[in-house]
Amino acid sequence: QVQLLESGGGLVQAGGSLRLSCAASGLTFSRYAMGWFRQSPGKEREFVGGISRSGNNKYYADSVKGRFTVSRDNAKNTVALQMDSLKPEDTAAYFCAADRGGGGDTQQQIAYEYWGQGTQVTVSS
Repeated sequence: QVQLLESGGGLVQAGGSLRLSCAASGLTFSRYAMGWFRQSPGKEREFVGGISRSGNNKYYADSVKGRFTVSRDNAKNTVALQMDSLKPEDTAAYFCAADRGGGGDTQQQIAYEYWGQGTQVTVSS
């Protein structure tokens, strides 16, 4: 079956960096656009960034633009989220998701067929 497994979360001080990774299995990875979402307590899950099937097109929420970078390696079936200049408001559970029909810019959760279980990122002030 399809599995998306995130890793790389943890505790970091404000201004620091973390790199999240998502390993995919059970699907033809290169046929899926990939997205990263996050959810903090009491808030709705929100789009953070996405990447097209080829990796040539990348999209970001305004709140992370210039600080976060999405990348993918289709040979290794992985997608990554490099997070720099982290802020306390970036604290959340982060999820990767796979979208067969989109281009990586889809912000609606319902468009994504598969989801990982999430990894926690905590940024201390």
